[in-house]
Amino acid sequence: MDLAEQQCMKNDLQSQLKFVKVIQELDISDSVKPLQSIRDETENGMKEQEITAETLADEFAKEEVVGIRGRIRRKEGMKSLEGEEEKWDPLALAPRTTGRYIAVNTAKD
Repeated sequence: MDLAEQQCMKNDLQSQLKFVKVIQELDISDSVKPLQSIRDETENGMKEQEITAETLADEFAKEEVVGIRGRIRRKEGMKSLEGEEEKWDPLALAPRTTGRYIAVNTAKD
């Protein structure tokens, strides 16, 4: 890491620490309840997150039943996800690989 990168990281850290200090100085004793969850667990929040046939109607319209066994397939030319699909390489995250497989150490330490 060169000197410019170190200075940039130092500036980022200092700004984050200043932000935390400002937050800690706020008086929130009567107005803000403690955070219990990042999810919205209120009744309205749960309704918004509920998955129903109506919320999936657009996706169902992109499918068709084919073959004697009635397999469900995506219609020709339809994308499976809105926007661009996630692109990731699971092998890039593995600590050790053998060809296109993740190698697992099974020996006891």
